[in-house]
Amino acid sequence: MAIIKTMSQSSSFKPHWFSTDSDTSDKRLQAELKSSCQLPCHIAIIMDGNGRWARLKGKTRLEGHIAGVDSVRDVVEAASQLGIKYLTLFTFSTENWNRPEKEISALMQLLVRVIGRETKKLHDNNIRLNVIGNIARLPEKVRAVLQNTMELTKNNNKLVLNIALSYSGKWDIVQACRSMFFEIQAGNIDPDAIDEQLLSSYLSTASMPDPELLIRTSGEFRISNFMLWQNAYSEIYFTNAYWPDFRRSQLYDAILEYQNRERRFGQTSEQIQKKNIASTKH
Repeated sequence: MAIIKTMSQSSSFKPHWFSTDSDTSDKRLQAELKSSCQLPCHIAIIMDGNGRWARLKGKTRLEGHIAGVDSVRDVVEAASQLGIKYLTLFTFSTENWNRPEKEISALMQLLVRVIGRETKKLHDNNIRLNVIGNIARLPEKVRAVLQNTMELTKNNNKLVLNIALSYSGKWDIVQACRSMFFEIQAGNIDPDAIDEQLLSSYLSTASMPDPELLIRTSGEFRISNFMLWQNAYSEIYFTNAYWPDFRRSQLYDAILEYQNRERRFGQTSEQIQKKNIASTKH
C-alpha cells in the first residue's frame, strides 16, 4: 500500500474522470465526426506501452500505469461525449498474471483506488461499468469494489465502460464451450443447433455488439489474444503512441480512419455501393 500511496501523489495523476468540458475546438471536431459518417457503436482498445513510456522518461513502471489512468479518463470522456455506446478497455490479460508479483499487487491496488474513488463520477455521468474476464482470479478486495460499482451503475445507459480484466480471447471461447457442454448434458441444447450466433450468446460479451473498431497502441502489430471471436471483422487501427500519450485527439484520428474504410464483410465493393444507393432511396 505504501507504494501506491507515494505514487498516487504524482503530479501526473488526475483522479477525477468526466470533469472536463470540451472546449470550442473539441466540440467542433466531435460535431464533424458525428456528421461525416456513422460512428462505431463499439470501440475496443488494447492499452499498451505504459512500461516503455515510463522507461523513456526515467520513471518506474508503476508511474507509467498511473500516467495511463489520465488517458483512460480522457478517452472515456470523449467517447461518452461522442455518443459511443460501448467502450472496451483491455486492462489486464490472463498472461499478465505472469508478471512480477510486486507489479501485479501494485496494479491491483491502483485499480481499487481508481474505481473506488470514481464510482460516483461514473454513476453521475450515466456510465455503466461492466467487467469481462476470469474474475475469480482477482483478489477479493478488487472483486468487491468492482461488484459494488457494477451494481450501482447497472441501469445507466449512456456508455458501457467494459473493462477486460484477467481476460483473454482463448479463455472466453473455452468458457463458452464449457458452458454449452453443460447445457448439452442437461438436454437444453441440441448439438446440431450450435452455430455462430449460439456460441456468441455464451461469450462474456453476449449482451453487446462486436467491436467495429479495434485500436492498438505502442506500435505493436498484433491483437494479443484479445476478443479473438468478437474482432473477426473489426477494423484495426495501429498507432505508435504509447498509452499514456494517447488522448482524445488520437481517438478522433482512429474514428476518422474507420469512417474512411469500406467494410465489405466478404462482399465486393460493387455490392456495397449498390446497397448504399438502395438505402439512400428509402
